[in-house]
Amino acid sequence: MRQKEKQDSVEQKPLKKGGDSSEISSRGRHDKLDNKGGAGGIKSGKSLPKAKADMSNETSSSSKYVETSESLTGTMNKMSLTGEAENSSDIKIRGPRSQSKHTPEEWMLLDKESDALSQLNLAIVGHVDSGKSTLSGRLLHLLGRISQKQMHKYEKEAKLQGKGSFAYAWALDESAEERERGITMTVAVAYFNSKRHHVVLLDSPGHKDFVPNMIAGATQADAAILVIDASVGAFEAGFDNLKGQTREHARVLRGFGVEQVIVAVNKMDIVGYSKERFDLIKQHVGSFLQSCRFKDSSLTWIPLSAMENQNLVAAPSDNRLSSWYQGPCLLDAVDSVKSPDRDVSKPLLMPICDAVRSTSQGQVSACGKLEAGAVRPGSKVMVMPSGDQGTIRSLERDSQACTIARAGDNVALALQGIDANQVMAGDVLCHPDFPVSVATHLELMVLVLEGATPILLGSQLEFHVHHAKEAATVVKLVAMLDPKTGQPTKKSPRCLTAKQSAMLEVSLQNPVCVETFSESRALGRVFLRSSGRTVAMGKVTRIIQDS
Repeated sequence: MRQKEKQDSVEQKPLKKGGDSSEISSRGRHDKLDNKGGAGGIKSGKSLPKAKADMSNETSSSSKYVETSESLTGTMNKMSLTGEAENSSDIKIRGPRSQSKHTPEEWMLLDKESDALSQLNLAIVGHVDSGKSTLSGRLLHLLGRISQKQMHKYEKEAKLQGKGSFAYAWALDESAEERERGITMTVAVAYFNSKRHHVVLLDSPGHKDFVPNMIAGATQADAAILVIDASVGAFEAGFDNLKGQTREHARVLRGFGVEQVIVAVNKMDIVGYSKERFDLIKQHVGSFLQSCRFKDSSLTWIPLSAMENQNLVAAPSDNRLSSWYQGPCLLDAVDSVKSPDRDVSKPLLMPICDAVRSTSQGQVSACGKLEAGAVRPGSKVMVMPSGDQGTIRSLERDSQACTIARAGDNVALALQGIDANQVMAGDVLCHPDFPVSVATHLELMVLVLEGATPILLGSQLEFHVHHAKEAATVVKLVAMLDPKTGQPTKKSPRCLTAKQSAMLEVSLQNPVCVETFSESRALGRVFLRSSGRTVAMGKVTRIIQDS
């Protein structure tokens, strides 16, 4: 959990809203990495495990669809693909890495009997004020992760500010600004165990100004809870295509490969636990999620009230709900989620979401989710794009010291022999023999989202991949694609508009760590944003080596 860790955590400033491309780069390495860590939008020490005590303060371009689809987001998720960067001239552009010669050592492989619980990284997303943080706090309290003494403290503090109903949310929204504004601004992380899973809970911001931070949480998620406010007017506002965030959050989840979603219809007490209201919401949201290519079998619908503790960890006691709902409670639904297979046998790969350095010792810890491989003290590592090499001095998994961490684990890795100024959010930690690609010129296959402004040749956009964001310019509109066949329908179009699929090329202001989607899904899924809105999502199909 996060209570004690708060004193050692490094609070990050929220990412700026919108689209001044001159300020988009996540870099500025030597002069901007201070003891406030990175800019990944995740709370250091909460988002992922805090560092040790001495670290506190701190070649084909013509990929095709293989199935037909009439849906928008579904189009992108049915593609079969082939095949904040450095403000420094000494960063070398590197082509795709080969994993063919990697042979994992025996200690890297998972011993299934060593831990009966599987790791599950669970993002909580939804429109602002839908009750995400209150739901998270209440769940943690019910499961004993927040003591009664701590809960009393939160209740007292909330009442003093005239916000008594925010007490559970304050268990996760601990910064003064978050409490003052009553909204989550960065991704907060907590932990609990279910019968089958060790759950890493990623409580993401719902406000439209902090979607980049929400993206930072979604990129680490194995599954998600989509929280819907059932109250009249609130659901409609959150589901609005222009001003609401429900649709965008769902698209982001699907774009990052999340398939399993628990739809938590919250605040059912406000509508008297009305079955008709629940069914109406399920009809509208379900239809949209289907258009995003979420399968019905991967969706679980839970009516609940976080404030009244109905249907969270046990069957509802209120007859107005239990009279018509006999499905699982929220905790049981979490237990039914399947953990994904982990790439423990592949070379080390960890996008860095936060960097915390010790001002006294000049050392740094890198925080993130291990996407592939395994590490232990003494493991040799490389930080890209700088190319600095060093070793793992010590490591923590979910804020607890450990001797081995494997793919899927959320870790803080204390690095030795690496310049602290060369580690930033948006960098990637990898095996020295298998460095990730670093590029500025990419070919993308994208879907332009509903309601997006047209994309033109020369358009200035925000490019998001894993925890990196960079200013991008559209340098070529290659072709529009048929949404059913994937075949080019028009070469060199003048612009791309909503609901269109296309191939395009972008040039990034600074190099980023990236791979083709076929090589690495974690480093190959991208989002394009402009003026505070996500305008397109897609996949890297080719890394272009400029002469």
